Amino acid sequence: MVIIAAFLLIVFLYSLVSRRLERTILTAPLLFTAAGVLMAASPAALSELALDRKGLLLVAELGLVMTLFTDASRVRPRMLKGNANLPVRLLSTGMLLTIALGALCAMAMFGTLSWWEAGILAAILAPTDAGLGQVIVNSPHVPQRIRQALNVEAGLNDGLSVPIMMFFIALAVAQEQSAGGAVLSRFLVEQLGYGTLIGLGVGLVGGWLLGLARRKAWMAEPFSLLGVVALPLACVLASEATGASMFIAAFVAGLSTQAGFGEVGEHSVEFTEEWGQLFNLFVFFLFGLLVTRFWAQFSFAVLAYGVLSLTVIRMLPVAIALRGTGLSRSTVLFMGWFGPRGLASIVLGLVYLEGETNLPGETTIKVAVAATVLLSIFVHGLTAIPGISRYATAIAPLDNNAPEHEPTGLRGENTEAG
Repeated sequence: MVIIAAFLLIVFLYSLVSRRLERTILTAPLLFTAAGVLMAASPAALSELALDRKGLLLVAELGLVMTLFTDASRVRPRMLKGNANLPVRLLSTGMLLTIALGALCAMAMFGTLSWWEAGILAAILAPTDAGLGQVIVNSPHVPQRIRQALNVEAGLNDGLSVPIMMFFIALAVAQEQSAGGAVLSRFLVEQLGYGTLIGLGVGLVGGWLLGLARRKAWMAEPFSLLGVVALPLACVLASEATGASMFIAAFVAGLSTQAGFGEVGEHSVEFTEEWGQLFNLFVFFLFGLLVTRFWAQFSFAVLAYGVLSLTVIRMLPVAIALRGTGLSRSTVLFMGWFGPRGLASIVLGLVYLEGETNLPGETTIKVAVAATVLLSIFVHGLTAIPGISRYATAIAPLDNNAPEHEPTGLRGENTEAG
């Protein structure tokens, strides 16, 4: 219980000064990661981590499951309409190019990886984390359209990365075991197919029942939140029993629940802002504990790939995706830079390792993920407030008709993503 006790103490101490810290460059993910690194100096903590690794991983997985469900439940079709829609561009052209460029750079930097292993690494590092950029998406100095685009992108690209990562894993394992048909069939039927069916079943039935109870006034208001939270947890249990992907199931359930219970997003936000935040901070604390095992392996190639992942691999696809929108160069650079890697990449990396695929490039993948996320936590955290200030100055001359200031059509709605 050393790890849990230390974490709860840090949560309590952080809560006491949280308002003062909001005005500084010391973000919560940065502080909790640093606390985990310091905690790694305790032999008792390392011993407990080795003994209860699966239990701690389960907590991290539940955090991502809740995040995926919450993000999907807040997606509205009007958020993704129109050719000039920024989230659509970032989630389609931007994300696919990020994975392709990430795999290409991985092949160039690490000569030992296969193409499928390079794809695994690129898919793990593709999702962005709005939690790391919370200062950005909450800042009134950043135009609402830009904040919303980064928010919606971060809310959906983790769910889209999961099947891509799993597909690359299946191809890499099939290549190693010379059993391509069987491995791919298992991926398509069990993990992807069963996961989608479980998500649809839980979401549609659960949403219909919640909607019926709301219309009939059977449900007390405090219990509506508990009813919503029960749905992604049901996805976890059903997925464990069938070998499906709990992440795909939770994401699909979040989308489909809206069909019967349109208020699901509001209740998901309530949970995320309270208990969900605790899950997320624990993941960063756990990452700090684990990363100390890897940094002796942070070679020049690993660190160079981390830098490329946060710059060229992210910024070039964003620039291509935003062509034709009329956004200023400052805005394109700002959106390209603030694509931090965090919660989703950490948990997807842990899930990949726990799968025990024993691929030849496994060590390279885990070290590259650890280095990139660690760099992101610190450099994006430390540059958030200065970056907002410089960006606000750069776009100050723009008039109200500039593309940055176009209305989003979502005024009054909470579009914050996790």
